[in-house]
Amino acid sequence: MTESTVAPPEEVVTEEAVAAAPAAPAAKPVYGQISIDELDRPEYEEAEFDQLSQMYDESFSGIKEGEIVQGLVVNITPNEALVDIGFKSEGAIPIKEFGDDPSVIQIGQEVEVFLENVEDLEGRVVLSKQKADFMRVWDGIKEAHDNGSTVRGRLMRRIKGGIVVDLLGVEAFLPGSQIDIRQVKNFDQYLGNEYEFKIIKLNKARRNIVVSRRSVLEEEREKMRQALVSELEDGQIREGVVKNITDFG
Repeated sequence: MTESTVAPPEEVVTEEAVAAAPAAPAAKPVYGQISIDELDRPEYEEAEFDQLSQMYDESFSGIKEGEIVQGLVVNITPNEALVDIGFKSEGAIPIKEFGDDPSVIQIGQEVEVFLENVEDLEGRVVLSKQKADFMRVWDGIKEAHDNGSTVRGRLMRRIKGGIVVDLLGVEAFLPGSQIDIRQVKNFDQYLGNEYEFKIIKLNKARRNIVVSRRSVLEEEREKMRQALVSELEDGQIREGVVKNITDFG
């Protein structure tokens, strides 16, 4: 009698069993052979690095030292203003370069500045507001000096030997002897006033400008004298004012 083979009962896999079963290990990636040269390869090849460096430099190609550029005030401290000119860092400008009144400068204000150096020892761009102002008005001041015309300015503050004059946004020096035709003992009485001045001395390298109000007054007085002389005739009767009495005897 032949024994019958009984198949083992089929294993029933339930959802609970599937959830409880451990996850199969992730297949390990298969690495190919890597050469020593590839292992030593930097993130960027030298040529790629040079290209990126060139692209970075070209982004600032419009910014050159020794030129006036447009900037934006991004921060203000008691002593300086940070100005962004679109370079990789901001430049710090002393507050005093914006004038005697610090309130004239505000965050978000656009200003013209002179680019002295694209990077100092601290990695910051070096900017100057005073030099930008000076360069902007220099041509006009030089023209006035060359042709003998006058420039209007305001007397700002007293210093040793004279007064500082705001001349088209830059500072000029008015010697005490050039304030008036007569000798002046009290300089303070002129502060805050505006007058016409002659440019009597220029030095661009030192940014030195010397002005004279006396020259303007003398020229005006000479014109008045010539006009009067041209009108005088023998036998005329004119009114006059006694200016001084001296002993000629």
